[in-house]
Amino acid sequence: MTKADIVNEISRKTGLDRASVINIVEKLMEVVKDSMSGGNNVYLRGFGSFVVKTRKEKTARNISRNTTIKIPEHKIPTFKPSKVFMDMVK
Repeated sequence: MTKADIVNEISRKTGLDRASVINIVEKLMEVVKDSMSGGNNVYLRGFGSFVVKTRKEKTARNISRNTTIKIPEHKIPTFKPSKVFMDMVK
């Protein structure tokens, strides 16, 4: 399902015009991205959690050059579905 499919489905189910729904979906994604880029987690009860995790520094190998490199500590966004969501998918 794409963003356009989501917008069409929400518009059909709520009766709102497509332009309003697009704006709402865009703003939701913007708020989630802004929050996570600021280091904050986003919790949506019954859906899941968007969590910022920190990966520790590690040593890796560049096989083509046969060298060792250090990958610095960095943050990554992750999503953990809620138990209700997981049960629905199962």
